[in-house]
Amino acid sequence: MKIIILKENLNNGLNIIGRIAGKNLTLPILNNILIETEKSFIVLSSTDLELGIKYWLLAKIEREGKITVPSKILTSFINLLPNKKLTLELKNQTLFIDCDDQNTQIKGLDAQDYPIIPTISDGDSVGLDIASFCEGLSQVVDFAAVNQARPELSGVYLSFQKDRVQLTATDSVRLAEKTIFLKEKTEKKFSFILPQKTAREIINIFAEQNGRLKLYSSPNQVMFEYLMAETDHPQIQVVSRLIEGEYPDYQGIIPQKHEAQVVLAKNDFLSQVKTASLFSGKNNEVTVKINPKKEGIEILSQNPELGENKSFLPAKITYGKEQNQEMSVNFNYRFLIDGLLNIKSPKVIFELNGEDGPAALKPAEDTTYVYVVMPIKTT
Repeated sequence: MKIIILKENLNNGLNIIGRIAGKNLTLPILNNILIETEKSFIVLSSTDLELGIKYWLLAKIEREGKITVPSKILTSFINLLPNKKLTLELKNQTLFIDCDDQNTQIKGLDAQDYPIIPTISDGDSVGLDIASFCEGLSQVVDFAAVNQARPELSGVYLSFQKDRVQLTATDSVRLAEKTIFLKEKTEKKFSFILPQKTAREIINIFAEQNGRLKLYSSPNQVMFEYLMAETDHPQIQVVSRLIEGEYPDYQGIIPQKHEAQVVLAKNDFLSQVKTASLFSGKNNEVTVKINPKKEGIEILSQNPELGENKSFLPAKITYGKEQNQEMSVNFNYRFLIDGLLNIKSPKVIFELNGEDGPAALKPAEDTTYVYVVMPIKTT
């Protein structure tokens, strides 16, 4: 194998591919990336057996071949080189890299032993706008369960229905749902559970890209494909296993009515919750209090060892049917902050259902996002 390529282009590919390589102690070859030629391209690949990434780069191919080399040393070395042409040549399982007056050798492992990253060519597929999809994922991904006791809750649930996709994540205490409307309608309904790690990598890899992603789904795998500009040739493919199991019917958790609805300035609310958090107790507890006689809410917290904090925030309050009484609800301040940080509008709607019922945070004038959080029950 002999390749001539620009350092900048190779570096871009390595920074993406290297995200999942170099973290396996039991299978050393998974610490390597696969470099191979394919017509007028070189293809960089990495996998951890759950998630695989392939990246295509245009290059001058003088001789075909393939090799795997340690991801960490190759990426670090290439990053330090000047932005000039590089020559990569394979001799006896060693990669020779020449750049100006630098001549380097990196020992590799046989490419025949590297796991195959599958490609999905059939099954369900749909086109996605990169910006809206990555933003939607970022608004829900943090709320998937960390505990593996219920694996189906450890990922993001994607449900495609004709002209929309709903992204949902929950850890049983809070839930976030984002609806994205599709420019390309799907022919049929389909759904799957995407691992949280994969969702994070999709955001990290594609958030800075422009254009569209193509999603291909099979019963146990999903592939996200990004094409080179003005071509039908892939530049990036991300292939992931899916989480097995049935996602719970969560729609009943999202409150359809409320005892009180509060509309307030998001940043002011966020600031006051953060202030109250400084005086919260061991349960991270802050209290939101509504008084019909006041046009706003009170946010309270107290800690016997530190002191207490009380603030008032003007708000527009409307009440549900036959509800017009004082209400005091306790929340984990971290959960309130997390929800508010994922709301993009300047005003937020806060819907409350008493001290034990689910509360909902929503962007004002936007029905595509909802964050549901359970109060801390009083004893």
